[in-house]
Amino acid sequence: MDRDTLRNTCLALKGVQEEIKWEHDLVYTIGGRMFCVTGMEGPVNFSVKVPDEDFEELCGVPGIEPAPYLARAKWVLVTEACTWKPSKKLELVGNSYRLVGAKLTKKAQKELGLL
Repeated sequence: MDRDTLRNTCLALKGVQEEIKWEHDLVYTIGGRMFCVTGMEGPVNFSVKVPDEDFEELCGVPGIEPAPYLARAKWVLVTEACTWKPSKKLELVGNSYRLVGAKLTKKAQKELGLL
């Protein structure tokens, strides 16, 4: 999967903002909270939040590992070594968006058009 596909998928979701953080990472947020992080250069690896109950199983998939610095919050790093189809990888992005969006206040969800 290429970086533009990931970027376009993230930006197509309601209320998403794109920021550059830590000098070289693209961070996608909803209501100020991260749901996807990827590097601006190099391999197209990305990190997303996953349901607590899916974390261990996903970390057993070749090419998916606990995300550095975020694993304790149940984030995974999907690397280029993951042989899943791009559509399946992008499902993880959509699920992360929904997980993070669901944690926002009802007021924030309404303002972002999520309710």
